[in-house]
Amino acid sequence: MAVPPRIEQLKVKNFRALRDVTLDKLTPLSVLLGPNGSGKSTVFDVFAFMSECFSDGIRKAWDRRGRFRELRSRGSAGHIEIEIKYREVPDGPGKTPLITYHLEIDEEGSRPVVVREFLRWKRGSYGQPYNILDYRRGEGHVITGDLPEHSDKRAERRLAGPDVLAVSTLGTLAENPRVIALKEFITGWHLSYLSANDARGSPESGPAERLSQTGDNLANVVQYLREQHPERLQHIFDTLRSRIPRIESVDARALDDGRLLLRIKDGPFDDPILARYASDGTLKLLAYLTVLYDPSPPRLIGIEEPENFLHPLLLPELAEECQAASSNAQLIVTTHSPFFIKRLNIDEVRMLYRDEDGYTKARRLTDMPNVQSLQQAGADLGELWIEGHFDVGSPFVGVAVKQ
Repeated sequence: MAVPPRIEQLKVKNFRALRDVTLDKLTPLSVLLGPNGSGKSTVFDVFAFMSECFSDGIRKAWDRRGRFRELRSRGSAGHIEIEIKYREVPDGPGKTPLITYHLEIDEEGSRPVVVREFLRWKRGSYGQPYNILDYRRGEGHVITGDLPEHSDKRAERRLAGPDVLAVSTLGTLAENPRVIALKEFITGWHLSYLSANDARGSPESGPAERLSQTGDNLANVVQYLREQHPERLQHIFDTLRSRIPRIESVDARALDDGRLLLRIKDGPFDDPILARYASDGTLKLLAYLTVLYDPSPPRLIGIEEPENFLHPLLLPELAEECQAASSNAQLIVTTHSPFFIKRLNIDEVRMLYRDEDGYTKARRLTDMPNVQSLQQAGADLGELWIEGHFDVGSPFVGVAVKQ
């Protein structure tokens, strides 16, 4: 399987609590750790917002979040800015140049306006970066071709309006393969907001290749895997059984009325139970495994607070499943569980916290020398966080924070 594209840096300005935050040196698995209210969900929503802007349009993504009044950082002025730096091929002999996608949004007359949007890269290690695509309020240019050069001719293209993304429009034209690649990359993200209640539903029968954000088509995904990738489904079941030994099998059964029932067989009993009677933890773990072992994985997988409804002792194993899956898809995970980070590498975790002004800040654990030395001595990251050895973000009031 080809190495997936990877985001190496995310910069955000004026997006709710993220007045000015940079997450750099992102790894294939990047875990955002922090206490409640530290801004983890807001970072997660930045990825969701970008994905929705590309799939549904800026206006719908904007309206869902209360428009500028609710989106812009309180007490701040200026545009909302989101910028990602990524590589289409991040490693190996075919490693590609670093590409920057920058988006600035403002509001005019109660509607969003794309103030600036550009796609930038440089050819070679020492070349000057230049904009493949550069637009302001619906007007701008794009350099066509598979490997565009700074000297290539710029094609002027006017968009349908100032609230339209240039990448969404120009990413449909075969002459713009680099723009197409960016559009496919972002629309290929999967941001998970799993709900055990939704996973208990009885959807209409029919296979589904990928789990929905809420997991309401879990039965359809099991049906698809059973028909098209039975070996992958068996691997998922084997993993599920190793975590929950009483589980014997999972099946999706089509009813005469067209509905699909997910049934879970508990080892000691002859008859399977319906998913609506299964535990929240069983359903969520099954759903996570279908995402992590997707035969055609998304380019980026976002998982928010996987510890909800799962036994704490299952979380280190789930974290290892995420590490394994990160060879085929980049993962962004938010958590406030010391159990989830227990066995992770120090470069995979960064701490989010609020400063005195109430805005989110981020710090990598690798920038905390004390943490690195203690982990090398045998301590696990979860213990170090609970004991207050991180420079910032202590989860408990009254626990001394090492400086």
